[in-house]
Amino acid sequence: MPSRLLGVDGSQRVVRDLGRGQEEQLPLVALTHLGANLDSWDPELVDPLAAGRRVILLGYRGVGASTGAVRDRIADMATDAIAAIRALGLTRVDLFGLSMGGMVAQEILRLSPELVDRVILAGAGPQGGPGLTRMTGVLLRGAGRAAVTITPPTSRLFFTRTSQGKRAASDYQDRLRRRRSGRDRAVTPTVLRAQLRAVNRWGHELPPPPAEHSGLMLILHGDSDRMVPPANVDALRRVFPDAQTQIFPDSSHGVVSQNRQAVTGLIDSFLRR
Repeated sequence: MPSRLLGVDGSQRVVRDLGRGQEEQLPLVALTHLGANLDSWDPELVDPLAAGRRVILLGYRGVGASTGAVRDRIADMATDAIAAIRALGLTRVDLFGLSMGGMVAQEILRLSPELVDRVILAGAGPQGGPGLTRMTGVLLRGAGRAAVTITPPTSRLFFTRTSQGKRAASDYQDRLRRRRSGRDRAVTPTVLRAQLRAVNRWGHELPPPPAEHSGLMLILHGDSDRMVPPANVDALRRVFPDAQTQIFPDSSHGVVSQNRQAVTGLIDSFLRR
């Protein structure tokens, strides 16, 4: 699926629009993790989801091919996403937030609850969530070890060091290389620094009170996630007490890719009207 640029508030946002699905299925807007562009989405995760519904991969301002200044606050990213969703002519969507994207999804829900129906949070935490202020250190140490062993940082940060985790990491990297043309622009160090500041600020905020979201929520997490510790599941449940949860064994921050067949089945059942 080719990328296109969407004009939003004087800047252009890179978007990939996959699938059409059936009219009764709301579009699923997907927001990716820290330090990622649209090529960071696992094709074996998004393609099956797009088989039954419209899936919109939405880029952040100043990231990849998107223009404008990169944001260093989650609330600003959410405001940008809301403007982009409305620029697409959409009045009601489901949200799929991966890691930092899950934080942005929560803020979209707070700022424009009328825009959101069902929400999936994968590897995410709430404001003031356990361990979120330590993400910069975890990332830098993981990247350092990856450099020594000449492996992609996400292999170290997103997967366990068990035999199953190592195999999942290798397969994940192979899938991300499948797209040969029309790739998004690389993520710059400036983007990474700004997004780390955003997550750090999110982690330092006071935990929010229980939300009044009337839609459904699905929380997915790995039991060995070092970037967003599993204690964030309980923290999210305090904010969204009616949320469904699924914790996967021997899985880290790349939980949705490592368990993509089970995850796509769960998401499809969760979203299907």
